[in-house]
Amino acid sequence: MKSLKLLLRFLTVGGLVLLLLIPLMMIRGVIQDRELYRTQAENRVSQSMAGPQQVVGPLRVVPWREERVVNAVNEDGKPEARRDVKEGYLVQMPASLVVDGRLQPGERRIGLYTVNVYEWKAAMKADFAPLQVPTADGRSYGQPYVVVGMADVRGLVGTPSLKVDGVPRTLAAGTGAMSSRMDGIHAPIGTPGVSLPASSAQLEMTLAGTQSIGIAPIADSNDITMNSPWRQPLFGGRFLPNSKTLDNTGFTARWQVSSLASAAQSQLESASGKLTQPPSLGATPSEYVADDGSASAIDSAVVSLVDTVDVYTQVDRASKYGILFVVLTFVGFALFELIKRLPIHPLQYLLVGLALAVFFLLLLSLSEHIAFWQAYLVSAAACIGLQFFYLSGVLQSWLRAAGFATMLTALYGVLYILLKSENNALLMGSLLLFGILAVIMWVTRKVDWYALGTELR
Repeated sequence: MKSLKLLLRFLTVGGLVLLLLIPLMMIRGVIQDRELYRTQAENRVSQSMAGPQQVVGPLRVVPWREERVVNAVNEDGKPEARRDVKEGYLVQMPASLVVDGRLQPGERRIGLYTVNVYEWKAAMKADFAPLQVPTADGRSYGQPYVVVGMADVRGLVGTPSLKVDGVPRTLAAGTGAMSSRMDGIHAPIGTPGVSLPASSAQLEMTLAGTQSIGIAPIADSNDITMNSPWRQPLFGGRFLPNSKTLDNTGFTARWQVSSLASAAQSQLESASGKLTQPPSLGATPSEYVADDGSASAIDSAVVSLVDTVDVYTQVDRASKYGILFVVLTFVGFALFELIKRLPIHPLQYLLVGLALAVFFLLLLSLSEHIAFWQAYLVSAAACIGLQFFYLSGVLQSWLRAAGFATMLTALYGVLYILLKSENNALLMGSLLLFGILAVIMWVTRKVDWYALGTELR
C-alpha cells in the first residue's frame, strides 16, 4: 500500500507536468500570432514603399511586326485570303556586366514592429556585342531600346542616369515589348530596322526596397560587388559570393558568375513568349512572339537584411525549454519532499509551474519594447523573486527557498547562453541535460527507495 502511494504521488506530479503543457502551448501560440502581425507590418511597408527588389539588365531589345497574307478556308468552306499579323521582339543580353553598389539600410516602424528597408546606390555597366537583325518576309523593325527590369519601380529614388557609349539617354517608364515579362524602365537607342553596333551602357540609379535585393547575372560574364554597413547579411538565391568580408563595420561581397554556371539567360528566354528560333547567346539575339505571359523567377545573387536571430525567434526557442524548466523544478521538489519528509501539495506544484510558464509571456511582451537582454533580465528577476518569496512559505525556510532560487538563477543563465549561442545550442543543451541527470543520480545514489516508500505518510 505504501509503495502504491509513492507511485500515485509520482503519477500526480507527472499529470501536473502534462497539464502545464497547455499554458506553454498557448504562449507559443501567442508568439506565432506576433510573428504573423510582424509579417503583416512588412507587407504594409512593401505596399506603401517598395517590396523586395530584383534587377534584371541592362538588355537590348528590338521590337518587330510581321504582316503576311495566308490562304484560309471560311465557314462556308470557300478559300479566302487573310492577313496574319504577329508582333514580337529580339532580346540581346550583354557580353559582360559589372555592378558596383552600396546598400544603405534603414528602418520603418508599424506600431511595435520594425521593418528593415534599404536604398541601393548602384553603378552598372553592360557591354554588348554587335547585333545583326535577321530578315524575314513582311517583317519591319521598330525603335530599339535598352531595358532595365526591376521588381518594383516605385523604389526608384530620383531620376536614374543612363549613358550609351558616353551619350546621355532619356529614360521612360515601362519595358516596351517586354512589359508582359517585367516592370522597369527603358531608353530608345539606334535607328529602326538597322543592325546595332557593339556598345556600352552605363546606368547609375538609387533603388529603395524592403528586406532583400537580387541582381540577375544575365550576361556572359558577370562581376557583382556590394557593400553595406549591415552586419548580419543573409546571402541567398542561387549564388553565394565568391568572396566576402564581415566585420563590425558591415560587409563587402563579390560575385563572379559565368553564363556557363548560371541558368539566368535561359530562364529569361523561357520566362514568357514563344521562341520562333532556338535561343542563342552573345551577339545573336533570341526572338519572341509577344503574348500575355508573365515572367517567372530568374536566378539571382540575393542579399537579405534580416535579423538572423530576432526577438521572436529567441523567445520561441526559449519557450521550447519551458517544459524542461518545469520538469527539473518538479524533480527538485519531489526529491526534497521525499528526502526531507516535507509534504508539498499538488496545488503548490501547479502554482510554481505556472510561474515558470509566465516567464516566457513576460519575456515576449517586454522584448517588444526594450532590448532582448534587458527583457530577459527583468523577466527572470521577477520570476525568481516571486518563486523565492512563495517557496519560503512552502518549504518553511528562507534558506531552502534561497537554494531553489539559486537553482532557477543557474537555469535561466544557462538558457540565455543557449539562446545566444546559435551554432552550439544543441551541443550545449545536450551537455546541460547530461549534467543535470548526473547530478540527480549522484544525489540519489544512496537513497533507499523501498524504505522511503515504507515511511511515506
